[in-house]
Amino acid sequence: MSRWVLHVDLDQFIAAVEVLRRPELRGKPVVVGGDGDPAKRGVVSTASYEAREFGVHSGQPLRTAAKRCPDCVFLPVDADAYNEVSERVMAVLRDTGQPVEVLGWDEAFVGVDTADPETFARALAADVRAATELDCSVGIGENKLQAKIATGFGKPAGVFRLTSATWFDLLGDRPPDAIWGIGAKTTAKLATLGIGTVRELAAADPDRLAREFGPMTGPWLVLLGRGIGDDEVDPTPYVARSHGREVTYQRNIADWTQVTAEVTRLARQVETEVDRPVARVVVKVRYAPFDTVTHGVPLAGDFAAAALAALALFEPGVPPRPVRLLGVRAEFADVDG
Repeated sequence: MSRWVLHVDLDQFIAAVEVLRRPELRGKPVVVGGDGDPAKRGVVSTASYEAREFGVHSGQPLRTAAKRCPDCVFLPVDADAYNEVSERVMAVLRDTGQPVEVLGWDEAFVGVDTADPETFARALAADVRAATELDCSVGIGENKLQAKIATGFGKPAGVFRLTSATWFDLLGDRPPDAIWGIGAKTTAKLATLGIGTVRELAAADPDRLAREFGPMTGPWLVLLGRGIGDDEVDPTPYVARSHGREVTYQRNIADWTQVTAEVTRLARQVETEVDRPVARVVVKVRYAPFDTVTHGVPLAGDFAAAALAALALFEPGVPPRPVRLLGVRAEFADVDG
């Protein structure tokens, strides 16, 4: 018996849920995002595999998705439906009696003691399908990092194992952003240091990277390059660290007085929705086209007043830059770390 970490990831989850509700959409390019109107501002939450073949992907503006795939079916986000299906999936995982660490609607880690993790993973995927009619991919690793990356090799609807013994064979010659947790900016900075592959990152001097990225991040990047990560699956229920609201406006706001009024309105809305002590109030402003800035202040009295104090840290400019999105977020005081 060996200890393994499994990463269970629902394939094209949101789009798949919508296809279950609308079987006539099966096999068609489906995009879910915003209120489902690509003529309005909004971003893609999920694209079906058929839509991805046209270059549509998560986080992309709906208008761009419509240009790339005019025949796509656009649907609005229905969070309640996705929550309901997600809860059924996680119940299946927990019924194994193994620790389950939920990462979101569509993915979770499962800790397993078994001599045959592939058989366990395939049975688990079959149970998920029987309960929900949804396919999932399962990555197997000695730690969370390996399991998470392995899932990508198993998609769609497959099982794949990645271990320390196979790490460099699979990833060694790939760029660092092939690793979960390393993005394009970090990869670009590593390239300036002569580090262009996972193998080179693993061989890098931790002290050198500490000087470039900081005393914690630098050595951590080297560990990632070596395939070393956390192997403890924490079944503790997720506790939100914050709660907020934001609005993308169909027409840019050029009047800072209106910005102030909107921030006040959002602050009042958020205030009525939180039921835990708040430590900070954060305001987010996205200027046209996509320049985003956030500022926060400690909450020391009236919630809306704190939001306006955070807004006062912004420079509206002369003339003010048009604003396309505003958000207000409450950061809770009773969250460790």
